[in-house]
Amino acid sequence: MSIEAILDCKARDLVAVRPTATVKNAADQMLKHKTGALIVTRGDAVAGIVSEREIVHAIARHGEPALALPVMNVVAVGIVSITPNDSVKTAMRLMMEHRVRLLPVMGDGKLIGVVSVSDVITQRLVDLEMESNVLRDAYIAAH
Repeated sequence: MSIEAILDCKARDLVAVRPTATVKNAADQMLKHKTGALIVTRGDAVAGIVSEREIVHAIARHGEPALALPVMNVVAVGIVSITPNDSVKTAMRLMMEHRVRLLPVMGDGKLIGVVSVSDVITQRLVDLEMESNVLRDAYIAAH
């Protein structure tokens, strides 16, 4: 199963913030859109990812003044991305290796979607159920 198949099954509405948005604004956007992370974009380029984790760490380090910081000061560094043609297994491996919960999906140098750990797990469970059904049917047909 490819990442493109996951993107086809979900809304492609990307919730993003600019690097100059405040941490408070990012938290407000997360609450409004019921998400735990946002992509930080600079034009078509992905500048980073800000999640609840980065916000909590910023508040722990700086206290309440952290809410006024630009998100670019607290984003996760070293963005790992995938393409629509990558497999779900590749996404799982990257998420585990880099300990990330979101992967931006890049196509032709542009951000075209985001895949979460929840998306990947859900797709993997669907794939496993289908495999199980095929094996069961093959066993029944053989006996």
